[in-house]
Amino acid sequence: MAPGHYFWAIFYFACLCSASLANNAKVNFREKEKKILDQILGAGKYDARIRPSGINGTDGPAIVRINLFVRSIMTISDIKMEYSVQLTFREQWLDERLKFDDIGGRLKYLTLTEANRVWMPDLFFSNEKEGHFHNIIMPNVYIRIFPYGSVLYSIRISLTLACPMNLKLYPLDRQVCSLRMASYGWTTADLVFLWKEGDPVQVVKNLHLPRFTLEKFLTDYCNSKTNTGEYSCLKVDLLFKREFSYYLIQIYIPCCMLVIVSWVSFWLDQGAVPARVSLGVTTLLTMATQTSGINASLPPVSYTKAIDVWTGVCLTFVFGALLEFALVNYASRSADRAADMHRENMKKKRRELEQASLDAASDLLDTDSNATFAMLRQCEVHMQAPKRPNCCRSWLAKFPTRKCSRSKRIDVISRITFPLVFALFNLVYWSTYLFREEEEE
Repeated sequence: MAPGHYFWAIFYFACLCSASLANNAKVNFREKEKKILDQILGAGKYDARIRPSGINGTDGPAIVRINLFVRSIMTISDIKMEYSVQLTFREQWLDERLKFDDIGGRLKYLTLTEANRVWMPDLFFSNEKEGHFHNIIMPNVYIRIFPYGSVLYSIRISLTLACPMNLKLYPLDRQVCSLRMASYGWTTADLVFLWKEGDPVQVVKNLHLPRFTLEKFLTDYCNSKTNTGEYSCLKVDLLFKREFSYYLIQIYIPCCMLVIVSWVSFWLDQGAVPARVSLGVTTLLTMATQTSGINASLPPVSYTKAIDVWTGVCLTFVFGALLEFALVNYASRSADRAADMHRENMKKKRRELEQASLDAASDLLDTDSNATFAMLRQCEVHMQAPKRPNCCRSWLAKFPTRKCSRSKRIDVISRITFPLVFALFNLVYWSTYLFREEEEE
């Protein structure tokens, strides 16, 4: 072949290669995507009403794997027994009808935003009270179809879920709040939900809750049987521990202070009636208001809570301090009346003795002096009352109650008895409820 022919052959081959490269460079993968979607989801080619086949194309149930990402937990309400959570919810299943050519690995997946284009599991949240999707700026949902027919559905939702609580140990309690997901219409013969293998639930880092701490979470299955069949169900148990420091500052310490303030009346003079009455009534009303505020933030339950025991005993101590003053006042007035009667009796006896002395002096003139002295000595012996040893009086005599009445001794006893009994109550209370908390844990 002539050299000129070689040149033209090489030139022609180069032109073909450059044209082929130019065609490849101009491939519009978005157009390819459209064609593939029209091919696999076109009219008469795919029916979204029919569920996918089972494993390996069998007639078994379709397997749907679930995983969650907890973005935030907004509120946990004790009075409504509910909690609000925002999460990214994902489902993944295999639908062999959606297989397509990935153009040599260049097309990794197809993306849809319309869930009604493909078959979807009929999952619902069985303990949901309220819920909504997020549509700002666009609906937060997507569907990815992979070349081998796998479908990934992801959506961001906010839910308010029921959380039945046991408040017997409130506020030293732990609560378990569940998130339950189940199939509404498909039985386990057609649809089975499974947790995704390897970390099916993720929680955002630095999750902040005002009065609780998320200690841990557990995944489990909760299939339910009804008259219409057995339905697949998944659940997540979130274990929340209540932060006690808030209640220590807001409830326990103020109640202790009110109880101690009510004891100040024991050191006030028994004659300061307005001061002691004002102090007792004020502390009693403040304690009652505190108790009402605590109960207003909790649901009305039929059992006794730990906080009820605390506020009830503190209210009893404050009321007891007020009753103690009533007893002191009554004892003081009784002592005054007794003292007045005693003074009248002493005056009467003194007059009688004076009269008896005058009579005895006149009789001394006619009788023997020795016999008279013996008779007077015998009268003095009979007039003296017998004294019996009393342990309580001996113990009370040690207190600085000289020149004080019985009412003052009641105050002195109260100064010691009330703090000791309250300290004993604290010991029993904290030992009991902290021990029960460890048992439940």
